[in-house]
Amino acid sequence: QVQLVESGGGPVQAGGSLRLSCVLSGSIFRLYTMGWYRQAPGKQRDLVAAITSADATTYVDSVKGRFTITRDNAKNTAYLQMNSLKPEATAVYYCNARIATNLENYWGKGTLVTVST
Repeated sequence: QVQLVESGGGPVQAGGSLRLSCVLSGSIFRLYTMGWYRQAPGKQRDLVAAITSADATTYVDSVKGRFTITRDNAKNTAYLQMNSLKPEATAVYYCNARIATNLENYWGKGTLVTVST
């Protein structure tokens, strides 16, 4: 079965950087649109960034210019480079893999990012 494993979260000071990684196993990575979502305490899970199988990217407005999503099909891995982090970025970050045409949709267990002032 498809599994997603995130890593790279942790504590960081405001203005710092982190790189999240998400490794997919159990299927053909290059076929999936990969996304990063985040969920802050008491809030809903929201899309942060996504990258399609054709490398088209999309970002929520609040992270444009500071976050970058990439993928390495040879390593079955998606990345989220987060720069100039702000305290409001504190959340659990979840990796998502989906193929819209066949309704495949998978989630990782999440990695916690804590941005302190």
